[in-house]
Amino acid sequence: MLGIAIVRALREVAPDDELLTPGSAELDLTDSHQVREYAGDHRPDLTIHAAGRVGGIAANVADPVGFLTDNMAIGMNVIEASHDANVPKLINIGSSCMYPKDHAERLREEDVLSGRLEPTNEGYAIAKIAADRLCEYLSTQYGAAYRTVIPSNLYGPGDHFDEQRGHLIANAIRKVDAAVQQGLDRVLIWGDGTARREFTYVDDVARWIATLAHQDITALPPRVNAGIGVDYTVTEFYEHIAAAAGYRGGFEYDTGRPAGMARKLMDSSLAREHGWAPVIQLDEGLELTLEHYRREVRVG
Repeated sequence: MLGIAIVRALREVAPDDELLTPGSAELDLTDSHQVREYAGDHRPDLTIHAAGRVGGIAANVADPVGFLTDNMAIGMNVIEASHDANVPKLINIGSSCMYPKDHAERLREEDVLSGRLEPTNEGYAIAKIAADRLCEYLSTQYGAAYRTVIPSNLYGPGDHFDEQRGHLIANAIRKVDAAVQQGLDRVLIWGDGTARREFTYVDDVARWIATLAHQDITALPPRVNAGIGVDYTVTEFYEHIAAAAGYRGGFEYDTGRPAGMARKLMDSSLAREHGWAPVIQLDEGLELTLEHYRREVRVG
């Protein structure tokens, strides 16, 4: 989702740029030889590393080995190959999963590795932390301008809306829309609905990254958060989606299902010092995402 949005934003910001966007059929990012060969042949001016194996709680719980090993391989291969090919600038996309669980205050960049990770996505988080650290080490040891942007949870067009890979908002849109279509009066929510999450519209993050791509980022800190700065409970997200979708039924809760961290709200003040200024608020973003889902994804 984010990678596609970044490409879209880059084409708006600098339509004359040559963009290299190999898909998995052309380039297997888990194969170090392929990635090194590709980087060496093309020697880009910038790498934006937005690739990875992603999914919601269900997918992470079902396959922690895959989420660790695949993402670890992808991150190490892309970053090391870029350095070996003398790519001077790299923007690595991190994840708010990198932060410790049960952190009551807003999450700041220095909080990475300050506590235990959330068990439901620990493997994915470890891989993301390793990529972040490698970028910082290469920058410190060799003078590279390799920086990590840590977005909050993201949503928008291009998201995964299936049960296994979908995150909170995408899954909620699918379930609420299905309830409207089928005339149901109950929608199931995992957990008790009190967990709080920060979700930022994907195009806001993509536009900022596209802007950074054409700036000198040496003054950027090693890692910067990029979030909208407001969080909501899981139930509140469902209520906003219900209003957008025209759903008038109720909700029931499966407290036997994992709900993840109790709260995950980031402090994005460092990014705001470098031009980060999200504009899409929740209700507008939900309407755009729901419209995309109904037009492009839903069958029938």
